[in-house]
Order: sequence, then structure tokens, then C-alpha cells
Amino acid sequence: MDQSSLITVMTWAVVVAAMAIILQAILLAGVYRANKKMKEQMAALAGKAEPALESAHKLLEDTRRTVNDLSARTAEVLELSRKQLTRLDEVLTEAASRSRVQMERIEMVLDDVISRFQETTALVQNGIIRPIRHINGLAAGIRAAIAALAGAKTTVAQATHDEEMFI
Repeated sequence: MDQSSLITVMTWAVVVAAMAIILQAILLAGVYRANKKMKEQMAALAGKAEPALESAHKLLEDTRRTVNDLSARTAEVLELSRKQLTRLDEVLTEAASRSRVQMERIEMVLDDVISRFQETTALVQNGIIRPIRHINGLAAGIRAAIAALAGAKTTVAQATHDEEMFI
């Protein structure tokens, strides 16, 4: 290649490089303007979002305090419920044991009353009813003897009745 062609090619290369640099400068200026515009929009948005973020932060803190208070109260209620259930269990256990003891006492009293009633019945049987039967039998015998001595006639129905009375 001769020297004039080389200079022409180099001139064109320098022109293309200069155009590329100018194009890059223009694009860089456009990026700068877009960045500046975006920065202004972000500042405006941040100005609007900051109160919302502060409100959200306050709400979060209030919620955190409320949840902590509720947690503490729930723990207290659970502890109180556990204590009350323990007391109730103790009361029910004591009532059951007392009821068992009272039932045993009632059973002993009923056994005693039944045995005394049976003894009283046996005493009445032996002390009153048996002697009355003996006296009744003796009276029937005396009546029969008197009737036999007096010559009274007894019928079969009368004899059967007398025997039934004797038995």
C-alpha cells in the first residue's frame, strides 16, 4: 500500500473514532439527564414515602408493644388457669375422699341398724310372740278340755279351725 492510501485509511479511522467519541458523549449526556430526572423523581417519591414509612414503623412498634402486652397477659391468664385447675383438682380429690369416708360410715351405720333390727325382731319373736302362741295353745287346750268335759259336740269344721289356730 502506498503512503497516500494509508493516510486516507488512517484519516477515515480517525473520523470514525471521533464520531464514536462524539456519539458516546451525546449518549453520556442523555444518561446524565435521565439520571438527574430519575434522581428528582426518587427524591419526590422518597418525600412521599417517608411519612408512610414512618407511619408503618410506628404501627409496627405499636403492634409489637400490643403483642408483647397480649403475650404477657396470656401468660398470666394461663398461669392463673393452671393454679385454679390445680386447686379444683385438690378440692375434687378431697371431696371424693370425704365422700368415700362418709359412704363407709353410712354403710357401717346401716349394717348396725339392720343387725339391731334383726336382734329386736328376734327378741320380740322369742319374748312376746312365742309365749303368746304357747298361751293361745294352752287356752285352746283348756277350751277343748272343758268342751270335752261339758259334753259339747264339735263339728269337723270347728276341729279344723282349732287345729289351724294351734298351728
